[in-house]
Amino acid sequence: MDQARQSIAPDLSKRLRAHKQSAPLKVRRSPLLRWRTMARVALRMMLHDKLKMAGTLAGVVFAVVLANQQVGTFLGLLHKNTMFIDNAGADVWVVPPATPQLQFGEPMQDSVLMRARVEPNVAWAEPLLYGGANLKRMDGGSQPVTLVGTRDPHKVGGPWNLVAGDVDNLRMPDTVIFEDAERAKFGGINLGSVRELSGRKVRVGGFTWGLLPFGPSYAFADYELAREVLRTDSDQLSFVLIKVQPDVDPSSVARSLQLRIPEAKVLTRDQFKASTIEYVLTSTAIGVTLGSSALFGLIVGFTVVALMMFSSVLDNLREFGTLKAVGATTWDLSKLLLIQAISYALVGTLIGLALVGQLSEAIRSPQLALVLPPALYGATAVVMTLLCIFASLASIFRLRKLEPAMVFR
Repeated sequence: MDQARQSIAPDLSKRLRAHKQSAPLKVRRSPLLRWRTMARVALRMMLHDKLKMAGTLAGVVFAVVLANQQVGTFLGLLHKNTMFIDNAGADVWVVPPATPQLQFGEPMQDSVLMRARVEPNVAWAEPLLYGGANLKRMDGGSQPVTLVGTRDPHKVGGPWNLVAGDVDNLRMPDTVIFEDAERAKFGGINLGSVRELSGRKVRVGGFTWGLLPFGPSYAFADYELAREVLRTDSDQLSFVLIKVQPDVDPSSVARSLQLRIPEAKVLTRDQFKASTIEYVLTSTAIGVTLGSSALFGLIVGFTVVALMMFSSVLDNLREFGTLKAVGATTWDLSKLLLIQAISYALVGTLIGLALVGQLSEAIRSPQLALVLPPALYGATAVVMTLLCIFASLASIFRLRKLEPAMVFR
């Protein structure tokens, strides 16, 4: 018996070695290869049903266009409220107390200006007059304007975006620069036209473009002329605009000035801008109205994408079952859907942003211009990608319950 076992053992070991050498090695595919395979299948399935693909892309494009149009309009309206602060050329503003934004208010005494000028690290400080006036038309009617009085040599708070005339024309007697978009409302005024501004004869010396805030358009005059038109006392002013020395932090100057001028409010340009934006958001319906419209666009896009992708899964259950039957896991099929979702998001975003760009140019006017910063484009791509991924979750949950055996039924 022992001899038989000894003779069998070498033979068995030889067979085992031969089997190991002839048996195929099991090679585990790399994750990158599986992703690439699923991506190829995902794109082919998308292109197979072109009508469904077009419907899904239409949902994404609609969401992108509506959301960006509303956000761009919102930013454009905010810009109207802050453009004067951005272009005035001042680092620090001294404004009347309880002033949330650039608006008409109680004038301040010119002693505020004197104290600002003696503050260390102040390069210069200039007064600004800001008030409402009425331009009399030739037909007897009148049109309100927001008159800004600026003074040489810095002309801080003076006109910008001129399309006719020159800033230096304000040095000419009785000269005012008006908004070009309002010429028809002003009765068809032209360069050199003479009109009455709050009872004072003035001459048109130039035109700006797009300076239309919430309210009457801006008009610019020399400081002394504006004082006469607005009937402001010689020792009063609306605001003090300050430029700090180079390499000096405006915040530190503003804090020091606040101690020197306790009866007024001292703000840096960024603080005054932030205060204006906060006022618009909290005291007007702009944020709620345009924000709800943008949210509606995202909800519609989410719903369309979710329904289309879920419908695509239902229509291709046998194909997904076949993939499972040949070895694809639920995670592999989830990759497939995620790739489709990201593809829909990126392609739809590109098309939508292109349409938004065309739309913004088409509706651009002095009254409204969409503001579409580059950061908004990047945020749109991220938001739409996340939206489409979440929209595909229902389809992924459906695939978890899919049985490969359904292929043989």
